[in-house]
Amino acid sequence: MPHQTLKQRHREIRDTYPEDLNLRIHRALSWWQRALMAEDDDGRYIFLWIAFNAAYATQIDGNDRLSESSSFQAFLEKLCRLDTEKRIDALVWEEYSGRIRVLLDTPYVFQSFWDFHSGRISETDWQKRFERGKQKAHYALGSGNTPILLGVLFSRLYTLRNQLVHGGATWNGSVNRKQLHDCTQLLGSLVPILIELMLDNPNTLWGQACYPVIRD
Repeated sequence: MPHQTLKQRHREIRDTYPEDLNLRIHRALSWWQRALMAEDDDGRYIFLWIAFNAAYATQIDGNDRLSESSSFQAFLEKLCRLDTEKRIDALVWEEYSGRIRVLLDTPYVFQSFWDFHSGRISETDWQKRFERGKQKAHYALGSGNTPILLGVLFSRLYTLRNQLVHGGATWNGSVNRKQLHDCTQLLGSLVPILIELMLDNPNTLWGQACYPVIRD
C-alpha cells in the first residue's frame, strides 16, 4: 500500500486511537517516507530499520530487559497472529521465497561467522550454529511456519543492520551488495504491511512507546 494512503488513513482515525499506538505509527510512517527518498540501498536499509524499530520497540523495565532480538521476535509473532488476510505469508512464501532461501545460505549476514573471524568462537562452533540455523529455517520452510522463518530471517537482517550502523561496512561499497539489496527490498515490503496491521488492530496491546513526546 502506498505511503500516502496509509498516512491519510492514520490522519482520519488517529483521534480514536491510543496515544502510544499513534506515536508508533506516526514515527514509523515518517521513517518509511524517508527510506523511500533514499537513492542508495545503504541509506534506505538504515531508514527502513528505524521505521521497523519505531513500530516495535517498547519501554522495558531495566530489571527485566529482553534482548532486542527477543523483543522484535515477539512483535513479529504478534503480527502473524493478527494477519488474518495472510499478507505476510504471501510476502514470505510467494514474492520473496527464492531470495530468502539464498539469504539463509549466506554466511556474511550470520553473526557467528563474524564472531569466528574476530576470534571469539572456533570455526567448528560457527559452522555448527550456521547449520542449526539453516535446519531451523528449512523446518519452517517445510512446515509453512511463518513466525519461525521470520525469526531466523530477522536475525540475519539484524546482523546486517549492525554492520551498517556500527560502521562495519563502507557506504556504497562493492562487497556483499546483493544481500544488502535483497534485504532492503524485503524490509521495504514488510514495513507497510506491519503499519497496516497496527492500524487494523488498535485494541491490541502494543505497549508503551519509547521516548514519549514531552511538552513543556
